[in-house]
Amino acid sequence: MATNVLICDDSSFARKQMARAIPKEWEVDIHFAGDGVEGVQAIREGKGEVVFLDLTMPNLDGYGVLETIRKEDLPAMVIVVSGDIQPDAQDRVKKLGAMAFIKKPIDAEKAREVLTEYGILTGA
Repeated sequence: MATNVLICDDSSFARKQMARAIPKEWEVDIHFAGDGVEGVQAIREGKGEVVFLDLTMPNLDGYGVLETIRKEDLPAMVIVVSGDIQPDAQDRVKKLGAMAFIKKPIDAEKAREVLTEYGILTGA
C-alpha cells in the first residue's frame, strides 16, 4: 500500500525538487500544498502520513503547521526541509515534534538517509 506523502512548500520549484528526491522504489502517493493552511488541511484529510515541510511560507508557516499537528494530535511524521539552518530553528522544530531537519536543497541521497534512519523507508 502506498504511503501518502505531503510536500508543503510555497515554492513550486522546491516542491518539484523535493518530489524528485523521493526514492524511486518507495511506493508513495505524493500530494502538494503551497502554504501551511493547505498543508494542515491535507494532513487532516489523510494526505500527509509523511510530511516534508518548509518553514517560511505565507498564511501559516512551518512552525504553525507543527503547532497545529501537535494541538490536534494529527497523524503525521514531519521532516522539515528548510534553508533556515539556524540552530534555534532546528531546536524549535524538534521541540514541536519534527523528526528531522534537512537543509535545502535536498537531494535523493539525503532523503533516503533520513527516511531509512527513521524506519520510514525499509527494505530499500
